[in-house]
Amino acid sequence: MVTGANYLLQTTNDKRQTTRILIDCGLFQGSNYYERLNFEPFPFDPKQINAVLITHAHIDHIGRLPKLYKDGFRGKIFSTKPTKEFAEYLLIDSMDILNKEAGKKNLSSIYNIDDIQGAMNLWEGIEYHQKIKIPPAGRGGLGAEFFDAGHILGSAFIRVSGEGKSVVFSGDLGNVAAPLVKDTENLPEADYVLIESTYGNRIHEDVKQRKDILEDTIEETFKAGGTLIIPSFALERSQDLLYELNNLIENGKIPRMPIFIDSPLAIRLTEVYKKYSQNPEYLDDEAIKLAKSGDLVFDFPGLKFTLTTQQSKEINNVVGPKVIIAGAGMSQGGRILHHEFRYLSDPKSAILFIGYQGIGTLGRKIMDGARAIKKGLSSGFSVKIFGEEIPARCRVKAIGGYSAHADQTKLLEWLEPMRAKIKKVFIVQGEGDQMVPFAQKIRDEFAIEAIIPSTNDEVML
Repeated sequence: MVTGANYLLQTTNDKRQTTRILIDCGLFQGSNYYERLNFEPFPFDPKQINAVLITHAHIDHIGRLPKLYKDGFRGKIFSTKPTKEFAEYLLIDSMDILNKEAGKKNLSSIYNIDDIQGAMNLWEGIEYHQKIKIPPAGRGGLGAEFFDAGHILGSAFIRVSGEGKSVVFSGDLGNVAAPLVKDTENLPEADYVLIESTYGNRIHEDVKQRKDILEDTIEETFKAGGTLIIPSFALERSQDLLYELNNLIENGKIPRMPIFIDSPLAIRLTEVYKKYSQNPEYLDDEAIKLAKSGDLVFDFPGLKFTLTTQQSKEINNVVGPKVIIAGAGMSQGGRILHHEFRYLSDPKSAILFIGYQGIGTLGRKIMDGARAIKKGLSSGFSVKIFGEEIPARCRVKAIGGYSAHADQTKLLEWLEPMRAKIKKVFIVQGEGDQMVPFAQKIRDEFAIEAIIPSTNDEVML
């Protein structure tokens, strides 16, 4: 599956001292089956974990950290500094959603605010390429180094070394020409690689195509006098959209209309982006140049941030064409549900998906329903929101090119320079239709053994 990233790496030295580290500790997202896994015990003893290395701040990579603390973990947590800053906001937001879900399912809460604070107190922000050591010292100790993954602000892939071996954990690798962050760094020399495969069998649209689809969808909705709703992840996707919309508006490519960021979490996370807006360690040259020129990328004509519930409700009073960007990105909760409830049945309106939609999510159901109509397999469909069947009559669009994930081409390009050095590749964080062809592609093109592990598999390196 794509979500719930969590890997345990351990080594034992000649004095029989064992070092155990986790790479990521994420939430499961998607169907009820997947989400129920969040409430299950860890398949290891959290008290025995020496350290956790975090690739980036998306909740499917950090969401169970407070649970880890609650269950006894007291080691160190390491990530880049932006990742640490994002994490607290995201974990608090996630806690509220999880506790509501727990109440519905008659389950105990997964963690509370004290557990979040406990985890944050163990957290250390580090720089890219800052080498860290996880004890015990000697042959059994593990060293780690973070490299820029180009996925979101502060994202990293991590090389862990020990016993004369090295293994890279990709986390999530970034797409080509991401609007704000720097490009993915080259893969360093490594014996083993765990590589994500969210889009292991897909080629994204190029940069121009994704801009054209966004521009065309906005113009079509404007002419129809409807509402464009965009379910968006609060972290990175919302900021990328603001960057692109700022560019389109300033260059007269789209008509001016109200654009609402209806996500308190996205608004708070955008403040972190502003903090790093002129930091060349994290953002690309073009974004920094704009910031230094005084171009307010996150504040342009027509843009409105709706922080409170009352402000969110007042969006309904705005007549005529408008754009609403709201969470959650897979329509599994948040304010986007209220807008989908109101506008999915409106033929003048449109919904635009700009990221991966997990199996079982409302977003996936809407996309699958639209695909069935396009293929002539269905004449219409409806989805259940707030207990009511809502007919989907609005236009349904998707832009894979706005995904923050690398597609197959970029994933292969990242591996290729080290093809002669890598002993084995593990394909992770994907669905079967993406993982299986991707693994075969690696075998065919690079003659590297490519394995698709199952949950709780153990491998000796």
